[in-house]
Amino acid sequence: MKLDHGLFKFDFEDHHAVLGIPITADARAVRKRYLAIARKLHPDSLSGLSEDEAQQANELLSKWVNPAYESLSQEKLSTEHQIMLKLKGQGLKRSPAPPEISSEAAKTLLKAPQVDLAYQQAVKSLAEQQYEQLAQVLEVVGQISELNMVYLYRTSDGPAASSAPAAPPPPSSAAPPPAPGKPAPAPPPRRTQATILESYINRAQEFELNRDYSRAVLEMREALKTYPNSARCHSYLANLYLKAGQATMAKVHAKRALDLSPEDEIAQSIQAKLEKSAPGSTGGSAAKGGKPPAKGKPEDKGGGFLGGLFGGKKK
Repeated sequence: MKLDHGLFKFDFEDHHAVLGIPITADARAVRKRYLAIARKLHPDSLSGLSEDEAQQANELLSKWVNPAYESLSQEKLSTEHQIMLKLKGQGLKRSPAPPEISSEAAKTLLKAPQVDLAYQQAVKSLAEQQYEQLAQVLEVVGQISELNMVYLYRTSDGPAASSAPAAPPPPSSAAPPPAPGKPAPAPPPRRTQATILESYINRAQEFELNRDYSRAVLEMREALKTYPNSARCHSYLANLYLKAGQATMAKVHAKRALDLSPEDEIAQSIQAKLEKSAPGSTGGSAAKGGKPPAKGKPEDKGGGFLGGLFGGKKK
């Protein structure tokens, strides 16, 4: 059994479709659903399956179900995934036509009058049969992914207001013609790239002041769609990721900012902080007298990822 990105309706892995839950599911629902699937696919529950079927179940659990749960149960990864979903929804909303779908459930949802209720019911119905037979898992995951795409299309706020063309002023507000002998007033200045970029940054800074880093990150990711080679965008986004505790993403954007502008002071500062906090650096735990773990003796965590969930050796 092989799963690939062609199964999903997004350009990234649809963790919610793999677990068979709505994209609005909270952490408690994510864990409850994961445990139910893990029990079905656990070796202790597969005594009646053939060797090939047992191998398929093991691959589903280890390569797809476990990673999906880890991504949705960890706050940082979950926040990043929700941002990606929101951006995808905005992209779908900008499209001139509805998304291409093939399943009957998604076609029904596209026209349903009460989209939230219809979406929840459709996902629940498919999830009930998703892992009952291994041969149908892929098909059901694809159908749920289509439901997720249609739901995002119908509920997205669309592109940011700043990216929409400004409406012309009403006729009543038009300036009167200049009096004879007087020069015509100068036309209002056009919005330059700098002012548009500034509007993104200003909105992000407002979210940052309220410590709403996920929405601040979303604003700057939108800005990067228009200004992908802006060192200022990358360095500010790196700073936001650092404040949100996402060091890996901060490092990526700080490096990109320095590639574009080696003198960028914000990116230099972030890179220095990340290097100082890296393991083995002078500012790390080794410098404070901490002892690294002995080679070849990884810490025993009680049987691995599933060991803590389904039991292990009791001490």
